[in-house]
Amino acid sequence: MRATRTVQKILANYEGETPGVKAKLCQILMHGKLGGTGKMIILPVDQGFEHGPARSFAPNPPAYDPHYHYQLAIDAGLNAYAAPLGPLEAGADTFAGQIPTILKVNSANSLMSPTAGKDQAITASVDDALRLGCAAIGFTIYPGSDKALEMFEEVAEMRREAASKGLATVIWSYPRGEGISKEGETAVDVTCYAAHIAALLGAHIIKVKLSTEHLEQPEAKKAFEEGGIDISTQAARVREAVRSAMNGRRLIVFSGGAKKGADSVYDDARAIRDGGGNGSIIGRNSFQRPREEALEMLAKLIDIYKGRA
Repeated sequence: MRATRTVQKILANYEGETPGVKAKLCQILMHGKLGGTGKMIILPVDQGFEHGPARSFAPNPPAYDPHYHYQLAIDAGLNAYAAPLGPLEAGADTFAGQIPTILKVNSANSLMSPTAGKDQAITASVDDALRLGCAAIGFTIYPGSDKALEMFEEVAEMRREAASKGLATVIWSYPRGEGISKEGETAVDVTCYAAHIAALLGAHIIKVKLSTEHLEQPEAKKAFEEGGIDISTQAARVREAVRSAMNGRRLIVFSGGAKKGADSVYDDARAIRDGGGNGSIIGRNSFQRPREEALEMLAKLIDIYKGRA
């Protein structure tokens, strides 16, 4: 497999990385129907940990089986499949080598009390990722949480270990917690700040949510207004998130969020494409749909990222 010029140009932005890390990034970028384009669609299935099995899988009961997600990602021609330790172990042998995998090494759950603080437990290791043949580890941080500094320290250490062993790191950077309002979790200034924090922590791929036009921080609002930064459209806000990820020197993908209508999913993808983002990491909007409907939707998303729709 020869890397395309587009992928080679992306990899050249990772000047401080080992050949092993670059090889794993190349594996993800060159895999599937978007292989070589610089765009990605990744299937993440960590929602069972976050929200519980019924809320996650009852809308489409076959999705209770971890093999279902492996097969969906493979058949749809996606770039990678991300999940916690248990689901990856459940299909690691059957699907070995058929799709790049990302081991989600920390998780939260919805059974904790509201006073517990926004945090996640480390539930897997870099060695688990190596044992399972993964291309990367995935780690969530919560900028805005009182626990954020501890999470930054944890991911910095795990990222260092992963890179030393030739694995890439994907950082889910989700603002939430005591330092910001609910509306602020998806504010454009906060989202861009979260993307920048992930880049500064050494993320090879950054995952953030699509943002709203809301500006949360007074000083940031002043900077946006004085700088004439356009945030009037979703594509413009994506563009600012890309700029915040070291001026596009780091891959950045955007989450699909809760299940919604297909047209909204397509509109989001067009905004990501037009804003210069690298793609979608889309879970519930795919695996909560019947298989054939999900495959049809993912095929349309691939066409959108290829500029065909």
